[in-house]
Amino acid sequence: MDLKNTEQASMERHAPNHSSSSSIPATENTVWADASPLLETVCKELRDGELIHGDNFNLYAAMSALEYASVDEAIEDGLAPVPISIDKTVDVQCIIDIVDHLLACEATWHKGHSLAQTVFSCAYLVRPERTLSHALLDSYCKVIRATCKAVTTIVSDARTHEEEDLFTMSYGLPLNVEGDEKCLSLLNAVEENISRQLRACKAPLSKRKLLEDIEPLQTNFDLEEGYCKALLCRLRFRKHFCHVLTCMRRPQGRGLELARKHIASCISELGSILNSAEFLMFNAYGTCEDGTEDRTTASGRQAFGFDANLNSRISAPTPPRSIKILSWKKAIKYFENLLHHLDIICSYQLDPSLDALLRFVAQFQKAQPDLVARVHLQLLLVQDGKLYGRYPILAVIIRAARLPEVIMRHDIVKNEYFVQLGQIVINMLKILCTNAAWQRRKLGKILQDWRAIYLQLELAFRKESGEGSSISNGENASAGILKHILIWVEEQTYWIAHRFLVLGFELELYSPSEYCMVYWYLSVVLIRLAEKKHLKMTVSDGSAKQKGKKRKDSPKDLAREARIPPAISFLQCQICLAEGLALLLAALRNELIVLQSPSPFNSEHERFLQHFELLQKACIPDLISYPSFKESTSYARISSVVMYNYFKDAQKIAKEVKSSFLNDPDRLAELRILEQVAEHNSVALNVISRVGALDPSLKVSFEFIHHPYFATVVVKRS
Repeated sequence: MDLKNTEQASMERHAPNHSSSSSIPATENTVWADASPLLETVCKELRDGELIHGDNFNLYAAMSALEYASVDEAIEDGLAPVPISIDKTVDVQCIIDIVDHLLACEATWHKGHSLAQTVFSCAYLVRPERTLSHALLDSYCKVIRATCKAVTTIVSDARTHEEEDLFTMSYGLPLNVEGDEKCLSLLNAVEENISRQLRACKAPLSKRKLLEDIEPLQTNFDLEEGYCKALLCRLRFRKHFCHVLTCMRRPQGRGLELARKHIASCISELGSILNSAEFLMFNAYGTCEDGTEDRTTASGRQAFGFDANLNSRISAPTPPRSIKILSWKKAIKYFENLLHHLDIICSYQLDPSLDALLRFVAQFQKAQPDLVARVHLQLLLVQDGKLYGRYPILAVIIRAARLPEVIMRHDIVKNEYFVQLGQIVINMLKILCTNAAWQRRKLGKILQDWRAIYLQLELAFRKESGEGSSISNGENASAGILKHILIWVEEQTYWIAHRFLVLGFELELYSPSEYCMVYWYLSVVLIRLAEKKHLKMTVSDGSAKQKGKKRKDSPKDLAREARIPPAISFLQCQICLAEGLALLLAALRNELIVLQSPSPFNSEHERFLQHFELLQKACIPDLISYPSFKESTSYARISSVVMYNYFKDAQKIAKEVKSSFLNDPDRLAELRILEQVAEHNSVALNVISRVGALDPSLKVSFEFIHHPYFATVVVKRS
C-alpha cells in the first residue's frame, strides 16, 4: 500500500481543524497544533512504502486520527442535489450517468472490493429519504439496494465469501430500507411512464395532440426518443437482473427455466445499453468518438453524487484501500460474462449422476467464473443436505457406486460412517465451487478425510466378511454393499488427487524444472483412477450377471466384456501423454540435452515434498515416494522413449475412442485436443531423437498452447 500517497491525498481534507478539535479540549499535557506543514514536509521526503513510526504513534493510531466528512456534511456541500438540475434535460442526462456509474461500481464490488467504497459511495443510496421526491431516481436506488441485499445474502449463505472477506461486510449501510421490497412495482410504474413517453414522441403528428397530456422527460423534443430508449434499456436490465437473482434462489431448481428467459432479456438490454453510448456521448461533447477507456459512464461525464470516502467514518480503522472503479465498458463485459455463466448453470439438467455432475463442475470452472456465479452453482447443488434439494446424498452415493436403490432400506447404510461419507461428499461439492487457489488447498486437505473414511469402511467390511478376507471375496449382503462403496471411495479419492494436480498447472505453481516429477505423479494417479473405475464397472457388471443367473455367455457377451469401456480409454489416453512427457523430460535431463540448473533455495527432494505433501499424508497412492520417482526416471533415454512412443499410443487411443463420445461434445472436444498434443509431441520426439545430442543449438521447451496441463513439446534452433 502506498502510504505516502494515502497521507498526502488525505492531508488537506482530513487534517484537524478548529471546528472538529474544539470538541476535544486541551489539557495540561496536550495542546492542539496544526500538523499540516509537518505532513507536507514529510510527504516530500518519504519514498513510496515508507511510514513514519514513533514510539507512541503507530499505523493503527494514524488511521484512527484521520477525519472524514460525514455523509450529511457532504450532502450539505452539494454532493447529491435533488433534482440535480432545474433544467430537465440536464437532469435526465445526470440520472443516466448515475445509473451507469452505479453499474461500474457494482461490477467492481463483485470483483472483490468493499460495498462501502463502490456501490454505496453513492450518497443517493446512503440517504434514501433524499430521492423520495424523484420517482425515477428513487425507484432505481431501491432496486439497487434490493439487488445488493440479494447478492450479499446468497454469498453469505454459501459461506464461500472467505475468498473475499470484504464482499459481505455492510458496515451498517442501509441495505434494508423500508419500502425497498416494493422496488420492482415502483420500477415497473416508472418504466411504463417512460414507455408512454417514447410512444408519444414516436407517434405521427396527427395523433400527437391526443398525447399532449403525457409529460416529456425533458424539454428538447428532438432528444426525447434517444433519452427514453437510453433510460428504458437500463431500467429493464435492472428489472430482469433482479428477477434472475430471485428465480435462481427458488428451491430444487424450479426457477431455472424462467431465470434463463430473464437472462436472455438482460443480455439483450445490455446490447441496447452499449448502443446508446453514441447518442449520449454526442449530446455530452458533440462527438461520438470514445475519448478514454477509463470512463465509468456511457457519456464520458463524471457522475453526480459519488464520493469514495463517503463511508470512511463507519468503516474499520484500517488504511483506506485505494481502488479503481471498473470502466463502463468493462462493467458491461463483466455482466455479460456473469449472465453467460448463470445461463450455463440454468441449462444444466440436474443430473442425479455424481460422475456427470463432477464433469459439469470441472468444465464450468474452466471458464473461470467469478464469485457470484460460483455461489449460485453451489447453492443449486446443495440444498437442505440434498443434491439440488431433491436427492438424498446417500442415494446419490449408492447410485454412483452402481448399487440398486433398494440398498437405501438396508440397515447397514444407517451406520455413522455412511452419514460421515455423505457429509464429506457435500463438503467436496462446495469446495469444487470455490476459486482455483481456494479449491486446491481445500481439496488437498479433504483427501485425508476421504482416506480416513476409507479405513473405517474397510474395517467394517472385514468385520462383515470375516477376519483376513480380501475385498474381492465378500459374500453376505452387507459385505457386498461395503465392497462397492469401498471401490467407489477409492475411485473418488483418486479423482480428487487428479483434480488437485491439474489445478497446479492452472495456478502456475510448477516450474519447468518440476514438470518431470509432476507428470510422473500425475501418470501414477491416473493409472490408479483408471484401475478403480474399471474395477467398479467390473464388480457392478458381475453383480448384475449373478442376478440375471446367466448359465452360459454368448460370444457377443464375451466380446463386449473384452472391449475396454470408453471412459477407461479416455483415461488411458491421458496416462500415455503423462507418461510420455515424464519420460521425455527425464531423458532430456539424463542426456544433458536440456540442462537444469539446481535451485539455490531447495533441493529436488524438497520440492517434491512441497508439491505432493498433502497427497503423501493421505497415502495417495500407496508406496509412492521421491526414491520411487528417481528410480523410475533415472535410466530414461531418448532411444527408449522413441522405442516405446507413448505419444503414438495416446494418438491411436484418441482416434479410436472419439466415435464413442459423439453425444458428449465436451469429451469429444477434449479428445481432439489430446490427439493434437500427442501428434505434435510424437513429431517433436522424432526430431529430438535424430539431431538432439548432435546439435547443441537445438532448444526444447514445453508450452501449453493446446491443452491447459498437457504440454506441447516445441523444438527450435537458437
